[in-house]
Amino acid sequence: MVEFIVIVEARADAEIGTKLAERVILETIEWLDRDQLPYYFQWRGLKENTEFSCWKNLKVIIDFFKQDLGYKPPRFLGGKGRTLKTDGAAARKVLNLVRFLQRQRDIQAVLFIRDLDHQPERRQHLEDVRSEEISKKPKLEIIIGTPDRNREAWVLNGFIPGDEQERQVLEDMAQKLSFDPCLEAHKLRSPEPQELRNAKSVLEKLTGNDYSREQQCWEATDLEVLRERGEQTGLTPYLREIETGLIPIVLEG
Repeated sequence: MVEFIVIVEARADAEIGTKLAERVILETIEWLDRDQLPYYFQWRGLKENTEFSCWKNLKVIIDFFKQDLGYKPPRFLGGKGRTLKTDGAAARKVLNLVRFLQRQRDIQAVLFIRDLDHQPERRQHLEDVRSEEISKKPKLEIIIGTPDRNREAWVLNGFIPGDEQERQVLEDMAQKLSFDPCLEAHKLRSPEPQELRNAKSVLEKLTGNDYSREQQCWEATDLEVLRERGEQTGLTPYLREIETGLIPIVLEG
């Protein structure tokens, strides 16, 4: 079975990343039904029978494979004459392990989803590692999703008021901010929860801190709306990467 490995910060990131990917795939491949998706690929973590893996757990996961399968990771993580740092080093550890796991598992893609949190270099580090994999065999597609500033910005891109109360709350928020937080979620830059321009705080007010209401933002909002709103939050580039990276794999399945 074809596997797409998912590396995220938390379950919520895995859910939004994979559900959006499925929507893009189903939109493009018109003859494919949602019920058929598991026959073409499965979302997996590094460990079998898991749906995703978290960045913070990589050391524990790697140690597991060392003990269980005798995995011996390379000591040097650098590439092209340099030493990788932070997210680049973590991504390289993942890919080294994936290359080992490909001996027994049909892993054809890896999704790296990482909040930027005012650190644009995070994406550059991931792209640096991806560039080193282009010519390696077997082919491994690497998808990068970097919400800017965080996952909540992507959710806000998909928020459309469902009733008069939600419309009023959004109108009040837009008036206080002097911009629409759903159309311009990238402007919500504050890391402080109590600040007005904090994406998590704005999202909580708009959804009443209801996770099922959040889900509607990425499951029900038209993909074209998400593409129009998400260029500067990293959402639109992520959707494009799904189109160019994963759809060819599904079509070959």
